[in-house]
Amino acid sequence: MRIGSSIALIVIGAIVAFALDFQVAGVDLRLIGYILMAAGVVLLIISLAVGFGGRRTTTTTRSGVDPASGEQITRQDRRDGTY
Repeated sequence: MRIGSSIALIVIGAIVAFALDFQVAGVDLRLIGYILMAAGVVLLIISLAVGFGGRRTTTTTRSGVDPASGEQITRQDRRDGTY
């Protein structure tokens, strides 16, 4: 969703900057289009950096005493994956 939103911002900014041909009093539509395109590029870079970030690993360690033998038992659960 983040990549799609950033591409939409780039497209909307390009339309506002290059395709619209009317004047609004006190508003520079070309500048607004450039700002939207720049924001879209920044968001695209951020979303790609987050999306292709390092692999995350979750490790859970549980310790307990076996009631039958009295021995210390340690169990590790490891999950690899992306979020």
